Amino acid sequence: MTDGTDRTSSQQPDPATGNGGYGYPAGQTPGGYGYPQAGQPNPYQQPAPEPQAWAAGLPTEPSGFPQQAAPQPDWQQQPAPFAHPVGDQPDWQALADQNESRRGRKKALVISASVLVVALAAGGGWFAWQAMGDDEGGDTPTTAVSGSPNPSASASGSSDSPTVEGEPNLLRDRSGKVHIALGPDTELAKLENRNEIRLKGNPNSYAQGAGQAVNTAKSFTVSARVYNVTEGGSRMAVSQGDGVSYSFELGFEESNGKKVWVFRVQTGDKGAASTAQQVQADAPTAVKNWAMLTGTYDAEKKTMALYVDDKPAGTAAVAAPIWSGPGPVQLGRSRHHGIWTGSWAGSLDHVRVWDKVLTPEQVADLKNNKLNKKVKPSHSWLIG
Repeated sequence: MTDGTDRTSSQQPDPATGNGGYGYPAGQTPGGYGYPQAGQPNPYQQPAPEPQAWAAGLPTEPSGFPQQAAPQPDWQQQPAPFAHPVGDQPDWQALADQNESRRGRKKALVISASVLVVALAAGGGWFAWQAMGDDEGGDTPTTAVSGSPNPSASASGSSDSPTVEGEPNLLRDRSGKVHIALGPDTELAKLENRNEIRLKGNPNSYAQGAGQAVNTAKSFTVSARVYNVTEGGSRMAVSQGDGVSYSFELGFEESNGKKVWVFRVQTGDKGAASTAQQVQADAPTAVKNWAMLTGTYDAEKKTMALYVDDKPAGTAAVAAPIWSGPGPVQLGRSRHHGIWTGSWAGSLDHVRVWDKVLTPEQVADLKNNKLNKKVKPSHSWLIG
């Protein structure tokens, strides 16, 4: 257990200004509703035909037989002129009969069209009434303008899907409304009894929330099940903030030649090492083994604690309040001195946040899946 020490970090390039929300890479914002970006060809606009192509010589098939001449398009075909043969007189009676026949057909079409309009109007009224009945029954789900489901409706639904319906790259917050978007190099793996995300340890392998999941001015608990595949470096599983520095971070790193689990908070708005407080625990089996990491902060007692699996690993005093830095919750990376660092290499699941301090007994129950259901997390992802 130490405090006031800066963690080792492997710097990564800062994303360019204007990066798209929900995990889109910097400078790449998708066009609205499928329309092409400026400067790109429009797939809905067909190119104008080239008249000279019709006058070209006939190509031959591979067999050597000539193709049939292509028909002229409508815009080139000229209508044949109308003229009676010289000396012939029109048959006025035949023309009268034809005119009467045309009037009869026109009258029948008008009557048929009227009947169809009445039928459609009646059907439209029935559909409108049926829609009103569905709305009153409350069975019709509410959807957003873009056609995507309402996030709050998805979060409160009974589905066990790890993602928001219709959004395969958006992790569903099963306990709240902070959904998390997967970065371009982050993979969602669906296993037989659970789901996990797999991160490659590079700057594009992360997941970013739609907002903050922790109020660091108050007590909280953050927990995640982690699988690390690296021997060294700094690897952060969960953090919060995208400004100058993190507000908290939870993960693995190599410190003084030793592998350790770490839970760290920042109390200064400049992100200095002297204002960071942390708890470390030896991690001799940290590589290619699952572990449940849980960090707690007690705002009243001004203390923080780290648990590894179901065992307390250490505590530390936090003299000043945790800095409430700007920016959302992050999976697989952390903000340090204005740059992204700590890219996680491995897998994560069972990520949960509580707006209270869990007791040691509750943390032990958490590891054994026996936590009282009344102790509900405020946010949770990749559960089950």
